[in-house]
Amino acid sequence: MKQFPKNFLWGAATSAPQSEGAALIDGKSATTWDKWFEMEPERFNSNQGPQVTSDVYHQYKDEVKRMKAINMNSYRTSISWARLLPDGKNLNEKAVKFYRDYFTELKENGVEPIINLFHFDMPWWLMERGGWEVREAVEAFAFYAKTAFEQFGDIVKKWSTFNEPMVHIECGYLGDAHYPRKNDFKLAVQVGYHTLMAHTRAVEEFRKLAIKNGEIGIILNVSPAYARSESKEDVEAKECADSLYIFSFLDPVALGKFPEKLVSLLKENNLLPQMEERDKQLIAENTVDFLGMNYYQPFRVKAPVQTHTPAIRPNDFFSGYDMPGKRMNEYRGWEIYPEALYDVAMMMKNKYHNIPWYVSENGMGVAEEERFADENGEIQDDYRIDFMKEHLEQLHKGIQDGSNCFGYHTWTFADCWSWLNGYRNRYGFYRVDIENDCKRTIKKSGHWYKKLIEKNGF
Repeated sequence: MKQFPKNFLWGAATSAPQSEGAALIDGKSATTWDKWFEMEPERFNSNQGPQVTSDVYHQYKDEVKRMKAINMNSYRTSISWARLLPDGKNLNEKAVKFYRDYFTELKENGVEPIINLFHFDMPWWLMERGGWEVREAVEAFAFYAKTAFEQFGDIVKKWSTFNEPMVHIECGYLGDAHYPRKNDFKLAVQVGYHTLMAHTRAVEEFRKLAIKNGEIGIILNVSPAYARSESKEDVEAKECADSLYIFSFLDPVALGKFPEKLVSLLKENNLLPQMEERDKQLIAENTVDFLGMNYYQPFRVKAPVQTHTPAIRPNDFFSGYDMPGKRMNEYRGWEIYPEALYDVAMMMKNKYHNIPWYVSENGMGVAEEERFADENGEIQDDYRIDFMKEHLEQLHKGIQDGSNCFGYHTWTFADCWSWLNGYRNRYGFYRVDIENDCKRTIKKSGHWYKKLIEKNGF
């Protein structure tokens, strides 16, 4: 029996844009996703846009009952900035009522809400002004964060500022999976810097309000880099990858300073962002109380194949390595490597002063799950159960070795809409029938998770 610590948080995670639906009703204004779908619906899987998603806006009370039914004691979702402050200034009272009711329902059913402020859903009014490319976004976000803390801080005690900030940077400014589909390394660095400063200012506003028993953190995606070999060139590639993709946010938010390796890389390649005089002091003074770590896959790297001087893309510092014999989730194209979760646990302990942290996302997306339905229509997702077991074994090992982990959240509770991929891959404990009023049906993994939580281990 692998037993987890007392009061361990067992739950799941989603976001407002991926689950709420009600995209443009009750005062909510458009986000980049709403407008992008309006402009180019053909880019979205099966023309599945953000209008309805999983309809939690209308079904949240039943959704919370289902959480209680499988013993979940915590849940992370986000607030829609465009719903709470449709124009960035004026409060939407219908949004306040919805979120207060939703969060209260969670609390009354023994499910602690962990509420995130930004999950890739930039309000369109701010995107038109440049979004994270402009410094204006930093103060706009700080005002939004302060408003959310004031409106819901009596209910919500655990807050996070951003989910996976590296994703909207990489996918929107080094690729085309997020709007605005630009490919500009220097601009990506500036976007990342403004995102970090928005986080920092939100933490500062949180500290000023001194919410009783309140804690604030950030949710980061970690794909630890593993070098192809012990050669100097491959090890250098690993160090560059970790500096860019992990330590770039982890060090400032947890340690209050930038990693020296990152600063050197950016300076040598004329990629340093524009900064303001007080920024370093603000970062040093506003570190987080806890961290959420989203882990799905490792990052295999080797020395770069081709380089430019100065660098014009991250691949000038490292190349991906296709390791022979690796296990894969073919639906996502992601390697399955649970051992990295132990390495993350040890990194938290040894590099980040054993800061409190939790696994804020871990899960397995699979397409066409109806193939695995039994005679009663229940999805027999043993592959998901096995995936969780293997990762929980590594997490348990990390906790036994002293890492200060306080919870484990899967992605996700009920199947949700996933950006350009729509409903192609399913992740939930509950299947969502998008053709039938988003009706929920529990999967085998939901029954397994219930027993796991009952025993606080497996």
